[in-house]
Amino acid sequence: MQHLRTAANTRMGSATQADTAEVSRVLRNTYLLLSMTLAFSAVTAGIAMAIGLSHGAGMIMSLAAMGLIWFVLPRTAESAAGIGVVFAFTGLIGAGLGPIINHYLATANGTSVVFQALGGTAFTFLGLSAYALISRKDFSFMRGFIAIGIMVMIGSMLLLLGASMFGYHMPILSLVFSAGIILLMSAIILFQTSAIIHGGERNYLMATTSLYLAIINIFTSLLHLLGAADD
Repeated sequence: MQHLRTAANTRMGSATQADTAEVSRVLRNTYLLLSMTLAFSAVTAGIAMAIGLSHGAGMIMSLAAMGLIWFVLPRTAESAAGIGVVFAFTGLIGAGLGPIINHYLATANGTSVVFQALGGTAFTFLGLSAYALISRKDFSFMRGFIAIGIMVMIGSMLLLLGASMFGYHMPILSLVFSAGIILLMSAIILFQTSAIIHGGERNYLMATTSLYLAIINIFTSLLHLLGAADD
């Protein structure tokens, strides 16, 4: 009986070590790929800015990127081809950001606004990630809040787009929308990081794209808020 208990404890210890090693692997690969894709996006954004890419072309690239993330990545996330899809997605998103950044740089204090948005995004992401990693708190309870937040976000976006098509502008709602996006993306960073730590996420490609989108949305929302405050 004692031998059976010893064998069972040994198996449990081995399983725990394997789980810890897997969590470390997913975290390491996620943050490595995230840093590489952010750098790649900065390069494609710089190219788009240098050639003066139009807002229309930037929108098309962003839509193409979302098509990749919705329809292609889920089928390739378990293979090496998925890495190429992630880089294609982030490269297109970066290029789509080029016209937006150029727009703000053309304003009176545009350079300051862009750098403040970059700094605020970095502070938010690093702070939230560090908190989730250090505290080891389980943020899975946020799943419902995030799901509802995404639906509200989509509904608000359609409302704003529809209003602008008919010549109506809602600056206050637009600012509230941007602030809500920052709150929602912050929740996603906590939720996604916690999912990796507690075993809910084992695919680093999917984790990377989730964190990447949260970072980009925080950045663009901060640009909008800071730009409006500067005006």
